[in-house]
Amino acid sequence: MPRPALRLAVEIDGDGAHPAAWRRAAHSPGELLTPRRLARVAAVAENAGFTLVTLDDSILPPGSGAGPVGRIGAVERAAFVAASTSVLGVAPVLATTYAEPFHVSSQLASLDHVSAGRAGWVVGVESAPAAARAWGRPPVEGPDATAREARDGLRVVRDLWDSWEDDAVIRSVATSRYLDRSRLHSIDFTGETYSVKGPSIVPRPPQGRPVVLARPGIVPAELTDVTLVGGGGVADVVTAADDSASPRAFAEIEVALDTPHETAEERITDLERYAPWTGRPDRLRYTGPAAGLVSLLTELNGRVDGVRLHPLVLDEDLAVLSRLVLPELFVRRIAARPLPGTTLRASLGLPRPLSRFTTTDSAAAAPVREEIR
Repeated sequence: MPRPALRLAVEIDGDGAHPAAWRRAAHSPGELLTPRRLARVAAVAENAGFTLVTLDDSILPPGSGAGPVGRIGAVERAAFVAASTSVLGVAPVLATTYAEPFHVSSQLASLDHVSAGRAGWVVGVESAPAAARAWGRPPVEGPDATAREARDGLRVVRDLWDSWEDDAVIRSVATSRYLDRSRLHSIDFTGETYSVKGPSIVPRPPQGRPVVLARPGIVPAELTDVTLVGGGGVADVVTAADDSASPRAFAEIEVALDTPHETAEERITDLERYAPWTGRPDRLRYTGPAAGLVSLLTELNGRVDGVRLHPLVLDEDLAVLSRLVLPELFVRRIAARPLPGTTLRASLGLPRPLSRFTTTDSAAAAPVREEIR
């Protein structure tokens, strides 16, 4: 089945994908953690036509040595971006390795309400022993245990989103009832290391479930909406996308683009004086002019559902993407902009799921909502 036009996502954590990107940022180092900086980057991404921005996070500092060693929490930044934009999807990275899935569920459901249905979640993991010490929890050791915690955490979060049926909030003036308690459900989850009752304390998100994104192997593909695939070449990316069992597959691409005054190679060489830009096996890398990136994305069109770009330096590469790459993709109808008033699920062509607790009878018996005056 042919895939639709590409949907475009961009990672906007920090100053860029290079560990020394802050040295070429257009702002002073002290402005990195200010709301003005975040709002400016989000506005550029939204105006350019990106469907989604992601925000990396961890309980541990993002860098060491002379690089930035602090960040504002991804959920807090995502809420700010949601309030300052109107069509842009927002997906923070959150790990349930040590964080309580109940709180993760509440945070993401709240974000979906704040954004009017534009929330996503990039499922993360915490594998460093220092993360366990920071949480004050026993360490989760080994890939099997880490995968178990991610899998169980995702299942709990999904069940908690479903624990309120869509019509649980009835707002009935005639009966003076706000809730129909028969449409609230205890999830009664029992895993290998913990159990959770429920229901959630937050009503069901506008999307039913915020969009879940994850790299292959972290959580079962059937529990995710978007798999983030990569590889050393286009063939590897396409193979990974074809092998994915998720409804959508996004290619992970690091990009370093020529600017009006320097080539991409010159910019990388400048940054390599301070730190190496180590390649990752789970990401494709493109270096060169904007036209070459357009050609690469044209080649991927129809073979993946979207791409997530990781710019070398946000302030430099995002400007080139906005002026030279995305407009060309839209003109050629290789990529599509999100439409005003649509949810992130709708932008990605994903259906809105019913609560797993919804039955045919309960759906048919849903009351007509009345306004409380």
